[in-house]
Amino acid sequence: QVQLVESGGGLVQAGGSLRLSCAASGRTFSTWTVAWFRQAPGKEREFAAAINPMADYYQDSVKGRFTISRDNAKNTVYLQMNSLEPEETAVYYCAGGWEPNETSAPDYIYWGQGTQVAVSS
Repeated sequence: QVQLVESGGGLVQAGGSLRLSCAASGRTFSTWTVAWFRQAPGKEREFAAAINPMADYYQDSVKGRFTISRDNAKNTVYLQMNSLEPEETAVYYCAGGWEPNETSAPDYIYWGQGTQVAVSS
């Protein structure tokens, strides 16, 4: 049984930073693609960033501000978020899969429960 557990969400002022963590248990995920998606109230879930063994990918709006990284020894993926904006208030979800289209949520097999990020203006 694979589980993904997110942590690190919280309340931050606009312009602030947070680091999210996604810890995987039940299986080593060094060969997976792991992604972060986010869903704001009343909106569809959207892709934020992804990392596979070869590269990382970002939604255009977060490039230069968000950095995704992984520590395979800890089975953990991180999302460092800087210069956060109020519009980025959302539940952030971690997802894992094998060779997905990185930006496509249905392509991911495993999902965490989400962690709330709130950015105040």
